[in-house]
Parts: sequence; C-alpha cells; structure tokens
Amino acid sequence: MSAHCQLTGARPGFGNKISHSHRRTPRRFDPNIQRKRYWLPSEGRHVRLTLSARAVKTVDLIGIEAAVARVRARGEKV
Repeated sequence: MSAHCQLTGARPGFGNKISHSHRRTPRRFDPNIQRKRYWLPSEGRHVRLTLSARAVKTVDLIGIEAAVARVRARGEKV
C-alpha cells in the first residue's frame, strides 16, 4: 500500500535512527495510513479512501462530501 494520504497529502518523513552508541542509520517515519470505505450519498455509491488517522478525524468533522471535494481538488482519483 502506498504510504500517502489522499486528503492531507501526508507522506513518509526520513531521518536517522540513532543507536545507544550514537551510530546513525537511515530510517523512515511512515504516517498512520488506513483504508476506509465511506457511503457517498450524492453519487449513491461507496468510495474507498486511503487516509491518515488525522484525516479520518477530519472527515468526521467536515463530512464525506466536503472531504471528497478536497481529494478531487488535489487531483486524486476517487
């Protein structure tokens, strides 16, 4: 699964893992990505979105219609 959010655009961050001896090795900070299925009343169908945990809360706040409009404005396919 691609590690990016369709609503917020959250993508992995990169940095270093630092051991006890202070050696540095590359690592990746992945966002908490979930696949969620929502009913879209205006189109009479379900849509499946790849969202971060923060974006799931945003959908609950603004509603699925507004969230899908934002996803489409970003150029993502729904």
